[in-house]
Amino acid sequence: MPLEAPLAPVETRIAALNTRYKHHSATSVIERALSDAEVGRTAMVSSFGAESVVLLHMVSIMDRTTPVLFIDTEMLFPETLDYQSELAEKLHLSDIRTVKASRQDILIHDNEGLLHLHDSDACCDLRKTRPLEKALEPFDAWITGRKRYQGGKRVEIEFFENEMDKRIKINPLAHWSRDDLQDYITENRLPRHPLVAQGYPSIGCKPCTSKVMQGEDERAGRWRDQDKTECGIHFLNGKMVRGSAA
Repeated sequence: MPLEAPLAPVETRIAALNTRYKHHSATSVIERALSDAEVGRTAMVSSFGAESVVLLHMVSIMDRTTPVLFIDTEMLFPETLDYQSELAEKLHLSDIRTVKASRQDILIHDNEGLLHLHDSDACCDLRKTRPLEKALEPFDAWITGRKRYQGGKRVEIEFFENEMDKRIKINPLAHWSRDDLQDYITENRLPRHPLVAQGYPSIGCKPCTSKVMQGEDERAGRWRDQDKTECGIHFLNGKMVRGSAA
């Protein structure tokens, strides 16, 4: 059996992919990304949060055997764990891989489960960033649910991003609006995360997620009153990955 040809450098492939799929829809980006040789081995990373069902549904239609990496920080809302089980069954996703920090790392760095109270960045690094980085090692690319309308560091994201010349980050919903997401969920009769109706439009770990008041940004409830807007999975080696340049 012939060996697979090595992939070109990430930056070279990013430029070609963004040009090739510039005017494509989200579903086309996913469909092509899962079969395009220039993308390589691809996984999806999902929090099974407020809007996750959109991408999960799209992937289940294209290829339900796509590996889905679910980061369980062991500090999630019980409703999120129930929702994850519900969607896995409903969408017939056959390769969901639960990602957790090792017991040894938890015992060494956060034995009492209180690290988030005095260093939320360290907690995210321990329970999210490092476990995910290890889980992504076999892959050349990963699918995320980031969107430009979410603001902050996300306002200029493209369909394909360079993650530190290491792998490709795919953002199929980059150009979608909040209304696009809600319309898709309604039209496809998809189940919503139970906490959305209770005032949680963006859902992370229970200790660091609060309800959002009317008129607030939808991510205002994440790390409220902290100078922090990202959990860390969009960092690599402690550095923010911004657009196509890191």
